[in-house]
Amino acid sequence: MIPKQNAEAKQINPLARFVTKEAVAKVLKVKPEQIREIRCWAYIIHVVGVGISRFVSYADMPPILGVEPPTLQDCIRWRKRWRKTQQQAPAFWVDFYEGKFRQSRSVEELYNWGKLVGKIKQGLSGLQVDLLRHIYGVVKECIQAF
Repeated sequence: MIPKQNAEAKQINPLARFVTKEAVAKVLKVKPEQIREIRCWAYIIHVVGVGISRFVSYADMPPILGVEPPTLQDCIRWRKRWRKTQQQAPAFWVDFYEGKFRQSRSVEELYNWGKLVGKIKQGLSGLQVDLLRHIYGVVKECIQAF
């Protein structure tokens, strides 16, 4: 599902390129199938689904492949958001990237995900980075074995 841009919005948030149904589902702790519509407004994301109608911050969305990579400005926006909470990326980012590592179909795709995580690792704790490195290694071995 591609998020809808609100026609009334005068500007589009630069972090809107990272909005995916899967990431929004992780933020809200629901199954992706429960989400019916994602509306990207200028400063907030409105999510409508089965029994839910919630607002989500753009700064909660983890970066993804297939769009422009994170910039310094993106990192500043994330840091500003994280200062209000726990000083680091939300815990679901690790689950999100673990899933992306496991969904990788080739070593090249896995490498690209790993490279992306490397760009934002300063926002993760040392334990989270170690966990993702371990998962990366296991998945890489599995892919190479087949």
